[in-house]
Amino acid sequence: MCPAFTTGTPAPSNADHIPVLLAEVIAALAPKACGVYLDGTFGAGGYTAALLEAAPCVVWSIDRDPEALLLGEILAERFPGRVHLVQGRFGDMAALLSARGITGIDGVALDLGVSSMQIDDRSRGFSFLRDGPLDMRMEKSGRSAADVVNTLSEKELSDIIFTYGEERHARRVARAIVEARRERPFSRTLRLADVIRAEVRRSQDGIDPATRTFQALRIYVNDELGELERGLLGAEKLLRPGGILAVVSFHSLEDRIVKTFLKARSGSALRPSRHTLASLAGSSATATFKPLSRRPIGPSDGEVAINPRARSARLRIAERTPAPSLTARAGGLA
Repeated sequence: MCPAFTTGTPAPSNADHIPVLLAEVIAALAPKACGVYLDGTFGAGGYTAALLEAAPCVVWSIDRDPEALLLGEILAERFPGRVHLVQGRFGDMAALLSARGITGIDGVALDLGVSSMQIDDRSRGFSFLRDGPLDMRMEKSGRSAADVVNTLSEKELSDIIFTYGEERHARRVARAIVEARRERPFSRTLRLADVIRAEVRRSQDGIDPATRTFQALRIYVNDELGELERGLLGAEKLLRPGGILAVVSFHSLEDRIVKTFLKARSGSALRPSRHTLASLAGSSATATFKPLSRRPIGPSDGEVAINPRARSARLRIAERTPAPSLTARAGGLA
């Protein structure tokens, strides 16, 4: 029986951190009374709050950043008994929820990449526009971006910058980094950005020359593409028949992985590329997902005007079919 939930107190203003494609994501998930939903990338809590406000449902919210979950305590007070905060990686969603007695859910929302809060906090080291420690670790543990640029070989750096940043001048940038670190190790974001800008010209569309290299380092440090792969597999395992997967991506590498996964899991073949992860390739004998849009959904001109960071966002949505997950058929998570 569905418990009686409170509707929550009015949401506090949080204009600096606007959830991207929020209306589209909530419309896709169509939250229902007594439904159970997962916000795999809690961030500032925008999707979680919107789900809770849309229906008397329960939301499990995961984030690997301990600072993000501190904000979640506010939502927990506004919606007692309806939001459950979990520190961890969304790639481990199946194990994290199973350990808490949850084996089936009605919707999954994933807002990929770095959050506005992390970018705006110079102490986190994600931004090439603000000076700060060269960190980029979402969990504040493990190897930092400074460790990567100061210790990896020129070839390794070049491969990372080319693969994850799609920077065609990757070799030149890697060479400049290695030469500069001989003078002194990198420790600050602006010094690294200046070294990159000295090697790469600003593009005609005005994109900062440091953009692609910083993206590459962030993705590598946090294993973001591997995390996405594991998260898609976890969503396949957790979603009930009719449950909805909604994924917002911000660059071609992420979107390609989501597209490949949904193509394969809907029984459609997709030509492989260097970005196709092995466990997502191929087609299933029985489709586990039904894509609900032929093309990714982008932001409106109005949303971009209000929130320029939404410009590159792409939303893909799919419905879980009754077919057993491929990982279940194989006897466990891949």
